[in-house]
Amino acid sequence: MDGTDLAILTALVEDGRMTNAALAARVGVAESTCAYRIRALRESGVLTGIGARINPEALGRPIHAIIKVRLGNHSRELVHNLYDRLVKLPGVMTVFHVGGDDDFLLHVTVASPQALRDLILEHVTTHPMVRQTETQLVFEVREGRGVLPD
Repeated sequence: MDGTDLAILTALVEDGRMTNAALAARVGVAESTCAYRIRALRESGVLTGIGARINPEALGRPIHAIIKVRLGNHSRELVHNLYDRLVKLPGVMTVFHVGGDDDFLLHVTVASPQALRDLILEHVTTHPMVRQTETQLVFEVREGRGVLPD
């Protein structure tokens, strides 16, 4: 990975809808070179996709929360099954499988406190492996700088 690859990634993070021609012009390379570099970044696993950022508040989901989940059983198969189930729940933004006192952290967005309660009671605590949950309300969300250098 060199400076050109980093410039391509930086531009795509800023505007993933940029055409190859515009991207090539911005980075200062030929369009064919740009297309080749993007393909190489995908094939190497550095660039895993380009997607839309959706504002949950604009979709009627203004409440963000972190749900901490502790398990009573740590069977590998059951943990993987629960992980697969958690990422598919409506309103789940991100699921982290973590070490320490908690086993999973879920970042969720919901329409109301009642919807948050229902999500937890109907979809999380009903799983037989879940021993305990703790919920933290999120007051504000800001995206971090990311992994690319200055």
